[in-house]
Amino acid sequence: MLMPKRVKFRRVQRGRLTGKALRGNKISNGAFGLVALEPAWITSNQIEAARIAMTRYVKRGGQVWIKIFPDKPITEKPAETRMGSGKGSPEYWVAVVKPGRVMFEMDGVTEEQAKEAMRLAANKLPIKCKFARKADLENSEEV
Repeated sequence: MLMPKRVKFRRVQRGRLTGKALRGNKISNGAFGLVALEPAWITSNQIEAARIAMTRYVKRGGQVWIKIFPDKPITEKPAETRMGSGKGSPEYWVAVVKPGRVMFEMDGVTEEQAKEAMRLAANKLPIKCKFARKADLENSEEV
């Protein structure tokens, strides 16, 4: 699973998921991308499941880039624990994703293959996503 090697603070506050993605909203490496349409926390397990679904479908052909990284620790308190006595311990890691964020990119495959691979990956994620071509995102920014 993806997680940071080391962090400055072990526990962080939850924050808010308002607004659109200002960074990471363009396709930079590949020709095709998977764009988030809703805000969410994407866990490291979900990112890995989506990556496996994509690479399995293209039979390890082409190239896949993961453009999100889970760098936010989520804490949980043990079951049947009384209130108080501090914040829980970090249990898993999430990536904060806002609408418009390009989460995965792909190149070296046909558009049909990329579209189907991204569809399989989107099924592993807890949010609505859309398939995008590099040319489409560049044209929409200019208008």
